[in-house]
Amino acid sequence: MDVARVFRAEHGRAVAAVTRFAGDLTLAEDAVQDAFVDALRTWPERGEPANPGAWITTVARRRALDRIRREAARDGKEVAAVRFGDVPGALDDEVPWVRDDELRLLFTCCHPALAPDAQVALTLRLVCGLTAAEIARAFLQTESTVTRRLSRAKAKIRDAGIPFRSPPEHLLPERVPQVTTCIYLVFTEGYSATSGDAPVREDLCAEAIRLGRLLCDLMPDQREAWALLALMLLHDSRRHERVGADGAVRPLEEQDRGRWDGNRIRDGLDALDRAGGSAGPYLPQAVIAAVHACAPTWHATDWVTIVGAYDRLLELSGSPVVAVNRAVALGFRDGWEAGLAALEALPEDPRLRRLIEPARADLLRRAGRRADAADAYRAALKTTGNEATARFLRRRLEEVDRSNIRAAGS
Repeated sequence: MDVARVFRAEHGRAVAAVTRFAGDLTLAEDAVQDAFVDALRTWPERGEPANPGAWITTVARRRALDRIRREAARDGKEVAAVRFGDVPGALDDEVPWVRDDELRLLFTCCHPALAPDAQVALTLRLVCGLTAAEIARAFLQTESTVTRRLSRAKAKIRDAGIPFRSPPEHLLPERVPQVTTCIYLVFTEGYSATSGDAPVREDLCAEAIRLGRLLCDLMPDQREAWALLALMLLHDSRRHERVGADGAVRPLEEQDRGRWDGNRIRDGLDALDRAGGSAGPYLPQAVIAAVHACAPTWHATDWVTIVGAYDRLLELSGSPVVAVNRAVALGFRDGWEAGLAALEALPEDPRLRRLIEPARADLLRRAGRRADAADAYRAALKTTGNEATARFLRRRLEEVDRSNIRAAGS
C-alpha cells in the first residue's frame, strides 16, 4: 500500500472531478484532502482498493456533498440535487471521467485574472498535488511566499467567480503561454525532483506529457505546445537511464544509449517537426534535447548547435538557469576554462548555488584542477536536497580525492 504514490497519480484528477461535481475549487481540494486522510486510516487495515483513484474521488465527492448539505441546512437553503448528479454507490466503481476535466482545471488555474506566478503555483498545487515546499524549490522562493500566493489565488478564484471551464476558442491562443509554463514546471519537477530519495517522479513526468498531449489535441495549430511536447518526450526517452545501480544520478555521458526509449525519441522528433517556426522558449530547448537524442555517442555530440540553441534561449528568457547550462555547454565547445569563466561572470545569486556549484565542480574536474574540484563538490553537496544527486556528487568527490592522494604520493 502506497498512499503517497496514489496521491501523486490521482490528486489532480480527483480535484478536477470534484470541482466539476461541486462547483467550488476550495471545497474540492479540502474534500480530496479528507479522502486521502480516510485512505491513510483505512487502507492499512482493509488493503488498497482495486481502483484507488475511483475510491478517492468517490469519497471526496461524498465529503463535498456532506459539507454542502450541512452549510445549506445552517442557512435554511435547499440543496439542488441536480447540481451534483449521482454519487456512485460502490467505492470501487469506475468514476466517469470527463476527458478534459484536468485541462479545464488547468485553464482555471491559468486564468488571466491571476498573476502569472500565482497561476503556476496554483496549477502545481491543485493539478499535481505538489506541496508548498516543493513549489518553492521549483520557483527558487521561500515556502511562506508560495503559501501566501496560493491562498490569495484561491481567494481570487472564489471572489471573482472565475469559472471552471476551458476558454472560448478565440481566447485559447492568449492563454497558451501560461498553460505551457505550468505543464513544463510539472515535468521538470518530475524529471529532476528537488527533494527525496528518487531523482525522477515518473507519475509527474507521465502527467505532464499527458497534459501536453491534451493541449496539442485541443490546439493542433499551436506550435509552442508541440515544441513543449517534443521537449518532454525527448527528455523522457532517457528517464530510465538517469539512475545507476548504486542509486546515484547517472550523467548523460555514462548512459547506455541503446536503452533509451526509441519510440519516445521518434514521437519527440515528430512533435519537433510540427513545432517548426515556433518563436517561444521551448523550441531551442527541444533542439538541445534532440541533438543529445540523435548523437550516436557522447563524443559525437554537436556542441556548436547546442551552444547556439542556448544563445537563442538566453535571448528569449534571460534566465540565469539557462546561463548556467550555457556555460557548461560552452566548456564542451570552447574548453573547460571558457566554461568556468562564463560561470564566474554570472551575477551572485544564493538561490542558484544548487545549479552553479555542481557545474563548477564538474568543469574544474575536467580541467584537471582536482583540489579546486574537491572543494566545489563539497560545496555542491551542501546545496542538494535530493539523495540520488547527493550520491552522485559524493562519488565524484571520492574520485577526485583519490586522484589528489595519488598525485601527492607520486
